[in-house]
Amino acid sequence: MPSRTVDGMTSFRGTEMVDWDLAVATAARLARPGPEVGREEARAVVAELRRHAKASEGHVRAFTRMGGDEVHDTPVLVVDRPGWAKANVAGFREILRPLLGKMQERRAGKPGSAVVGALGGKVTGVELGVLLSFLASRVLGQYETFAPAGDELPGGENGGGRLLLVAPNIVQVERELDVDPSDFRLWVCLHEETHRTQFSAVPWLRDHLRGEIQTFLAETDVDPGQMLERIRDAAQSLVGGRGDDDRDAAEERSLVDLVQTPAQREVLGRITAVMSLLEGHADYVMDGVGPEVVGSVAEIREKFQQRRAKGASRMDLMLRKLLGLDAKLRQYRDGERFVRAVVEQVGMDGFNRAWTSPNTLPTPAEIHAPSDWVARVHGPAGSAG
Repeated sequence: MPSRTVDGMTSFRGTEMVDWDLAVATAARLARPGPEVGREEARAVVAELRRHAKASEGHVRAFTRMGGDEVHDTPVLVVDRPGWAKANVAGFREILRPLLGKMQERRAGKPGSAVVGALGGKVTGVELGVLLSFLASRVLGQYETFAPAGDELPGGENGGGRLLLVAPNIVQVERELDVDPSDFRLWVCLHEETHRTQFSAVPWLRDHLRGEIQTFLAETDVDPGQMLERIRDAAQSLVGGRGDDDRDAAEERSLVDLVQTPAQREVLGRITAVMSLLEGHADYVMDGVGPEVVGSVAEIREKFQQRRAKGASRMDLMLRKLLGLDAKLRQYRDGERFVRAVVEQVGMDGFNRAWTSPNTLPTPAEIHAPSDWVARVHGPAGSAG
C-alpha cells in the first residue's frame, strides 16, 4: 500500500488508527509562539543549556551515588515547542503500537472499515495534535524513555532514551519568575539529568516500565460500543450527575481514571508509584545539589512553587483535571516526601536499594508510608534506625 512521509515520519494511508503525521502538523500549527528572543540570544540560550546539561551529570552522580564513571550514550536535544511535540508523537506511536494493532485487527473486515478507519485516524490525529499543542507550552524538559528505533531525531537509532530541553518554555518561565536565568537553567537541567541517570544506571527500569504500560494497554477495552458507554458514565460522573458522595469522589479523579477497568486501575497504581518515585527523586536531587551550584536555589524553588499553586486560568484548571495533570503535580510532592523520609532514615545508599529490582520499588501504599518500605526492604533494624 502506498505510503506518504511528512517531516520524515512514514505512515500508511487508510490503515493507521491514528494519523500521526496530522498530529505533528496540528501540534506545530496550534503551538503558541514562544517569548521574544533574538537570534544571538537564542544561540546563547541553547549553548548554555547544553553546558549545564553536561555539568549536571557530575553533580547528579556525586549526590545520588548512581551511575559511576560510565559515559551517557543518550543525546541532549534542545528543542522548540513543535520539536517537543514531534518527539512525543514518535514516542506515543512506539508505545501504543500493540494496542493499535489489536484495534486494527478488530476493525478489519467490517463493512466500510477502510473509509471509517481513515476518517477516524484523522480525527484522532487532530485530537492528539491539539493535546500536544496544549502541553508543548508547559513542559520545561523531559527524559523521553521510549524513543523509537529508527526515528529521525537523534537518540532513536537503537531505541534508547534522549533528554529534551524545551528552550522557549525555560526562557518564558525564568522571565515570569524574575529569577537569575543561568541559575534557573542549571536547576532545570539537574532535574532532567536525574531522570537520565535513573534510567542509565538502572538497566532493568526501562523494560519494567514498558512492561507495566503494555499490561495496562492490554486490558484496554477495544470494543467501540463498550468504550463509548464507559466514557458516557465518566462524563456523567465528572459533571456531578449522581449523588453528592459520588460527585466528591469524581472530583478527585480525571477522565482518564474513570474509563479504566478494575485491572487497569491496579496496574496504574503501580505505574503511578514508580513515576512518583522518579519525579520525587529528581525534585529531591535538584534541591539537594542546588545550594552548592545554584546560588539562588531557595528563591527559585519558592517562586516556582507559588507559580504551580496559583498560575492557572479556569480553562487551564479544567484541562488539567480532565487530563489527569493534577495527579502529575501530586507525584512530585508525594515522591519527594517519600525520598526525603527514606534518606533521613537509612541514608542515600539505603534509599538506593529501591533500584535493586522491581520487587524493591515502593508500592502505591508505601509511597505514602515510607517507614513501611524501609521495614520491608531493610528489615526492623533499618526501620528502627
